[in-house]
Amino acid sequence: MERFCTEDGVSSAPPVITPIDLSAFAEIIDNARTDNNSGVVATIGPDGPDVGFKGSFLVWDKDHVAWWERTMRETYAAIQHDPRVCILVRNPTRDRRTIRLYGRATIVDDPQLRERIWDRVVQVEKDTDKEKKGAAVLVRVDRVRAGLEDVQRR
Repeated sequence: MERFCTEDGVSSAPPVITPIDLSAFAEIIDNARTDNNSGVVATIGPDGPDVGFKGSFLVWDKDHVAWWERTMRETYAAIQHDPRVCILVRNPTRDRRTIRLYGRATIVDDPQLRERIWDRVVQVEKDTDKEKKGAAVLVRVDRVRAGLEDVQRR
């Protein structure tokens, strides 16, 4: 009998994997920063892998997450080198599972979309880039892990 890991132990039932619909995670992700938590994005740049804290993750729509890239350093360069990213958000205030999102990131060129993403960024993050010099990043998510198992996949 095949066994599967769960948050509470081991189960013989396989996890249920549904199509991508990130709205199920919006409360967890959108409130991570204001709940005194944050997220991390992993990228692969020209010099290899890198990780960076991001406080502005938000669920954009059922297929995408976004963030405001205010540092414009390693993460920004890495996305241009290789758009594949893994985002990890932990917000035990809302859900004890760690949420991992896997997808492809795009630096937003469209000024209207950039402004719409900026409008949804939490104020505490906006305060760190008062001149709006950063960039909006949009990620099309292809796989979601919640806790130890895949729960959504394209």
